Amino acid sequence: MNGNRLTRGLAVAVAATVLLWLGGLLRFAGDLSCDVAAPERQTDGIVVFTGTADRLHAGLDLLRSGRGARLLISGVRPGTSKRLLSTAMGRAPEMFECCVDLDEAARDTVGNAVETARWVARHGYGSLRVVTGGYHMPRSLIELRRRLPGAVLVAHPVCPGTVKLDRWWAWPGTGRLVVGEYTKYLIALVRARLWAPVDTAGRGSA
Repeated sequence: MNGNRLTRGLAVAVAATVLLWLGGLLRFAGDLSCDVAAPERQTDGIVVFTGTADRLHAGLDLLRSGRGARLLISGVRPGTSKRLLSTAMGRAPEMFECCVDLDEAARDTVGNAVETARWVARHGYGSLRVVTGGYHMPRSLIELRRRLPGAVLVAHPVCPGTVKLDRWWAWPGTGRLVVGEYTKYLIALVRARLWAPVDTAGRGSA
């Protein structure tokens, strides 16, 4: 009898956990957006978390239009030069030499946030426009807010044509992407709740 009760209790707990996870996934996916809330707003700096060429073009367009004083491209491959990037992106080398910084140290989103916080502190910036994928934006903002708790962060999501956020469940590639990103988002959220924010120089537990 006790064994049956325990089994039923475990089954109920598992079912409740699955439903909770599924409900969170649906809410997370429903909140994902490719819309830029404040396209005309100017910030001190701009950061692009590398991923697709769309992100780089968006960041460079923002810099050219005066939306920020400098641009950090975080997560470039080691050995990538400004001249090589300017040629690959079809942009004037002068723009890169003047106002673009490259971060080769970051290897993941946590690293992006750490290096961005150091860059922001070095320049004394108080506001930052964040350019990354729409599906990647929630986790990026969590990691950045841990390290830049006093900064104004303006989300600038970019969505390539291959990512179908509308009816994402109907597209296997996008579905896997959203589910995987949701799992990483939960881990980042738990970490942010358990550990206090670090300082703007990026020191502390990652």
